[in-house]
Amino acid sequence: MTEAEVRALRSALTRRIRTSQSVFCIGDWEVSLLHPANSDDLIREEDFVRDERLPYWADVWPSGRVLAAHVRQLDGKGRTLLELGCGAGLVAATAALAGFDVCATDYYDDALQFTKLNVAENAHRDATTRLVNWREMPTDLGRFDYVVASDVLYEKEYGPLVARAIDMTLKHKGEAIIADPGRIAADDFLRDAGDRGLRVVEREELPFVEGAIRQRITLYRLRR
Repeated sequence: MTEAEVRALRSALTRRIRTSQSVFCIGDWEVSLLHPANSDDLIREEDFVRDERLPYWADVWPSGRVLAAHVRQLDGKGRTLLELGCGAGLVAATAALAGFDVCATDYYDDALQFTKLNVAENAHRDATTRLVNWREMPTDLGRFDYVVASDVLYEKEYGPLVARAIDMTLKHKGEAIIADPGRIAADDFLRDAGDRGLRVVEREELPFVEGAIRQRITLYRLRR
C-alpha cells in the first residue's frame, strides 16, 4: 500500500467505527494497533440471527498477545505464515515485522481492513488478506510454513473445523501454533488434529496477568 492508501484506509475506518489506538509491548518491540474501541458497537442483530455471529475479532485477547510474543521470536525471512482469525491484526503485524510473508484471514471484512492497516503502519509491508469461513474452507489458499491462531476454539464445532483448516493449509514440514486459554473445543481440536496426522510436539502453559485479568494460555505446537 502507498502512504496515501494507508492514510485513506485509516480515515475510512475511523469515520465509520469508533476506534482506539493501543501500544503493545511484544518482546522488545512496540506494536501500535488501531482497533475498535468497543466490540459491542459492532453487534448486528441480523448477523446473529443468520449464524450467531458476534464480533469477537474486535477485542485484543490475551491469547493473541501471547501468540504474538511467540511469533516475535521466529525468523520469518523467506517463510510464509497464515493466520486463522486475524482480528485487528496484532499477530499479523508482529509476523510481518519478523519477516514473514503474511496471509491474514477472518470471517469479518472489517477485521481484514484493520489488519491491512496495522501491518502497513507497523511493518511498512503489505499483508495478503482473505475472507474465510471455516465451514466452507477455500481450497486455493495454498500451503504455508506456519499456520497460527489464537483463541479460536470457543465454540464446540470449531475444534474439527480448525483442525481441518490447518490440515488443508500447512506444508508437509510446516508447523502450526495455537494459543488457547482453555476453551470448550480444545480437546476436540487436539483429537481431530491427531486423526489427521498432526501431532503436538510441544505444549507450553504461560501465565497472563494484567490488572484483573488472570489467565493461563496454552501454546500448542503441531507438526505432521
